Amino acid sequence: MSTTARIAWVDGALFVAEGGSGHTLTMDGAPDVGGRNLASRPMEVMLMGMGGCTAIDVVSMLKKQRQDIEGVEVSLVAERADDHPKVFTEVKLVYTVRGRKLNRALVERAVSLSDEKYCSATAMFKKSAAVTHEVVLVEV
Repeated sequence: MSTTARIAWVDGALFVAEGGSGHTLTMDGAPDVGGRNLASRPMEVMLMGMGGCTAIDVVSMLKKQRQDIEGVEVSLVAERADDHPKVFTEVKLVYTVRGRKLNRALVERAVSLSDEKYCSATAMFKKSAAVTHEVVLVEV
């Protein structure tokens, strides 16, 4: 199974990325590398990809478990190495799940399964970073 992407330079440090699905996003570098702060940085996009990957897993599992969820948010905070290549060295994910009569054990199990088995992005991040997570339940 292959995945494709194409990145095209616009100007300065601004690029347009197109995935194999045909959807696009823009990325821009920081001003110190010629960027104009017009879009997310590539490393931010990687972090967002990890968050999206695990969020899809968790929502899918919670729906299958018939949890009455109203919202799921994943907040990520990452630390990077000081020296090049400035890889991520630590990533903390906070899953905030809003719903009615949520079963903490089922939510924690969904998060753990995503972390340990299903999320490809998390598996790649774990090659360089310590990944931790926290679950916050909000009853509505």
